[in-house]
Amino acid sequence: MKAVHFGAGNIGRGFVGLLLHEAGIEVVFADVAAPLIEALQQADSYTVHAVGVAPTDTVVTGFRALNSATQAEELTREIASAQIVTTAVGAHILRFVAPAIAAGIAARPADTPRVAVMACENAINATDILEAEVRRAYTGEDLDERAFFANTAVDRIVPAQAADAGLDVTVETFHEWAVDRRPFAGEEPDIPGITWVEDLAPYIERKLFTVNTGHATTAWFGWAAGLEKIADAVTDKDVRPKVAAVLAETSSLLVAKHGFAAQTQQAYVEKILQRFANPHLPDTVERVGRAPERKLSRHERIIGPAAELAERGLNHDSLVSAFAAALRFTPEGDEEVTRVQQLLTGGDADQVTRTLTGLEPEHPLYPSIRSEVERRIAEL
Repeated sequence: MKAVHFGAGNIGRGFVGLLLHEAGIEVVFADVAAPLIEALQQADSYTVHAVGVAPTDTVVTGFRALNSATQAEELTREIASAQIVTTAVGAHILRFVAPAIAAGIAARPADTPRVAVMACENAINATDILEAEVRRAYTGEDLDERAFFANTAVDRIVPAQAADAGLDVTVETFHEWAVDRRPFAGEEPDIPGITWVEDLAPYIERKLFTVNTGHATTAWFGWAAGLEKIADAVTDKDVRPKVAAVLAETSSLLVAKHGFAAQTQQAYVEKILQRFANPHLPDTVERVGRAPERKLSRHERIIGPAAELAERGLNHDSLVSAFAAALRFTPEGDEEVTRVQQLLTGGDADQVTRTLTGLEPEHPLYPSIRSEVERRIAEL
């Protein structure tokens, strides 16, 4: 089997590409970063270092690489003969890779089995986003005869890498890749790293509202406490209780909405906090907390669960506190941080609240979020 994977960065090489390789699938990386692609083209292997309780080193071989900006024809041919197409480029980049995927699907011989397309992104139902963009770019009427799309939920911490790491990638030992099995109609490929599920929604939200909410919250509270590393922040006597309180609220939503057993969800939370505390992952609060504009949007990791809790009449005060911490997260060099602070400086509380969070004044969460916005505006 062959898979074309868009995104040859650390997650692409250290997670999706690795699991595909371990399943015996030939991987063709596609990326627009010319130096990275050239390095992959010249290399015959790279090593994934999994660090944690049971560390391992895995040598990845047998891959190829294409520059999707300059090798469009070659990329089309690769997709035309692949069984799987995956992405790890960031949800906001999916619209840019969709035309190449559409071209490759259109070039598939009519008698070729349908190609499976999966977006492995840190967003809810990212494959739906990709599918919509592919359909927009596709010129024929036979897309459904040539391809199908399956949503996924992915989870693996891949920290910032050492400057001299080269193509090697350091990741945590834990990983989860859950895929909706229904589009495969009983013909799921044999990929041991995938957990096939009938209903992906609980897995997606459990990960987003526990791992992503917890990670961002640790970063923002850690930044406020003057701490540098995530591992130090999550074990700090002042920060950890705040993070735990946030995750207690998101857990109450997950239990009420998806029927997770309370003890099972609490065990999942404790596992997540242990992962954050992994001293072998040199992740910083500045890196993890970045992109607050996206992370504070309507259906993301803070406003998303807080809004649903407010709608259910359940406590969400700690999530509001996490939102307040994000408003005060101001490291240099992050365009989204700059835009958020400019928005706060230049607008009134109602304008900022609606623009930043997508909440309407009649929503039950709106008053408490607006109060935090107003408080931050008064500080600036």
